[in-house]
Amino acid sequence: MDPIIAATHTDPYPYYAQLRAEGGLAFHPGLNLWVASSARAVAAVLAHPDCHVRPVQEPVPKAIADGIAGQVFGQLMRMNEGERQRCPRSAIAPGLESIDTREVETLVSARLVTADAAGLYNAMFRGPVCVVAALLGFTPAQGRAVSELTADFVACLSPLSDAAQLTTAHAAAEHLSGYLIELLDDPHNHSQLLAGIRQRFASGAPQTLIANLIGLFSQTFEATAGLIGNAVLALIRHPSLRSESTPVEDLLAEVQRFDPPVQNTRRFVTTPCEIDGVRLSAADVILVLLASANRDPQLNDNPDAFLPDRPNRRSFTFGAGRHQCPGQRLALCIAGATVRQILTMKPALDRLTWHYRPSVNGRIALFSDSSKTAQAVRCSTVR
Repeated sequence: MDPIIAATHTDPYPYYAQLRAEGGLAFHPGLNLWVASSARAVAAVLAHPDCHVRPVQEPVPKAIADGIAGQVFGQLMRMNEGERQRCPRSAIAPGLESIDTREVETLVSARLVTADAAGLYNAMFRGPVCVVAALLGFTPAQGRAVSELTADFVACLSPLSDAAQLTTAHAAAEHLSGYLIELLDDPHNHSQLLAGIRQRFASGAPQTLIANLIGLFSQTFEATAGLIGNAVLALIRHPSLRSESTPVEDLLAEVQRFDPPVQNTRRFVTTPCEIDGVRLSAADVILVLLASANRDPQLNDNPDAFLPDRPNRRSFTFGAGRHQCPGQRLALCIAGATVRQILTMKPALDRLTWHYRPSVNGRIALFSDSSKTAQAVRCSTVR
């Protein structure tokens, strides 16, 4: 086990507790980086002005730097500091905070969700992006296309992607840009969300706005998928919660703390500094274990218990400080509407099996129908 493999391990939390016991901020020689595992260290790193989201010498990953996906990546507010981060954030964040939850509920309810693994996959990976696309003014057909393209684009964000996936990601970035150019030029677009974003971004470069709208899709795609999937796992592990009367907001609030879809993030030290009593050098890399900090007894009492009605819940899942995720409310709203729809169908959750999607930081469950898996095995044996 190491802190990166842990993200997709069946149960990484005892290992995280071991890391916290060994020191909140410690060097991992095997990975050649520092690991922040305690709530105190994580908070300090996320707040420190000399800890940036990208290394100074490589603002865009080399694997995509020469393509369109790299051009988009280089303009994302979540991958920048200073004005390149503040400007798009100040344009987009207020709109996401004022989303009409009833509209989100209506958009989620309009989608057909089936109570099997394929239905869960679509609800997790396709539905959330379609909802955001609709909020921006895309038609349902356009939303489905945007969702498919977003699935291809996010490959450029993963170091695990191969050359073919990266080529597809570049093409997806180009197509997504085209869709957004047409949307921004449409005189009949009546999206209040988009109108507000454009008004607040009036002085910014159009290509930066387009890049960050693509970023909104990509962040929605993985983080919300993981949140919905881990909520389904909580329902599987706690059958008493499988009721339409379950307070879904409380359920999701505890899921995102207890078993977050984003387990870790990284920070890159730009100037020699001291954090949590440790001297760091310029170019040091820090792996920030958000999921470990959530389970720190210094942050939450009885942290290893799953308590939907937990008082004074605290969490780093959506980050903190200047890079705190602006889409937290939207993600929880979409996930909540989706989980309520799943509960209404009363699916046979015990028939599902799952594994975690390969990732260096995400914890996203992929479900299978155990009956179909068993049938496939029997057929293979007969042949």
